[in-house]
Parts: sequence; C-alpha cells; structure tokens
Amino acid sequence: MNTRTAIATLLTAATCLALSSCSDTSSDAKTETKASSTPTEDPGDTFMTSVIDAHLDSYADGVPAAAELKAFPPQWCDALDSGHSVAWMFDLRQGGQYPVGQTWGTKKADAYELLVLGVKTHCPKHSATVLEELRATGEY
Repeated sequence: MNTRTAIATLLTAATCLALSSCSDTSSDAKTETKASSTPTEDPGDTFMTSVIDAHLDSYADGVPAAAELKAFPPQWCDALDSGHSVAWMFDLRQGGQYPVGQTWGTKKADAYELLVLGVKTHCPKHSATVLEELRATGEY
C-alpha cells in the first residue's frame, strides 16, 4: 500500500468514526462501524512478506511477481478443503498447483516451504495436516 492510499484510508476511517460517535444509533451499531473500519492486512501481502523474509534459494535472483505467487495459497486452501493431499496438489498431472511460472521455477524444498507459508497465512486450520504429510516424505 502506498503512502497516499494509507493516508486516505486513515482519513476515511477517522471520518467514519467521528460521524458514528455523534449519531443516535445504538452502541451495537457504533461497535460494528468501528470494527468494520479497522484496516486488516491482506493475507496475500502477509504471505509475500514471509516469502521475502524466507530468503529461498530458488529466488536468489529475485522473488517472482507478487501477483503470480499470491495466486497459489487460495488454490492450495481450496484443494486442502476438498481433502486433497500435498502430493496431489503438486502433481502436475493431477492438481497442477506446483509453484512455478513461465519464467521462474521453485526447487522442491522451497516449494514445500512456500506451501507452509501460504497455509499459515490463508488457511491455518490445515497447518498440522500439511506439516505431517511433508514430514512423512522425509524431504521436509
């Protein structure tokens, strides 16, 4: 988020809070307004920050475009919600969700790390299952 967008968001939130505190609505409505105007961090942004902080060998020459990498965690979560395994997701003939692009690739160990980071930010309820499966492979 750039500085101008952040300032505009804060000003909008402050205006909404000021208007809601002067209204005749119930305290429940005021609470809802305050809760909904609180900015929350996008899980995709959190994921990208963790990818950058991980310093993965596969991306020593630069991390792939955020838009490309951010597309994977929601797909992984959908597959996990449907009961699929990591092996199924990363099989190019089955799930086809191995983190690779047209101009970039990911080593297997780094792909596993990406998956763990994505599950933590997008669907943490699957973290234990994913970690268990990855550890069972002996490669993680």
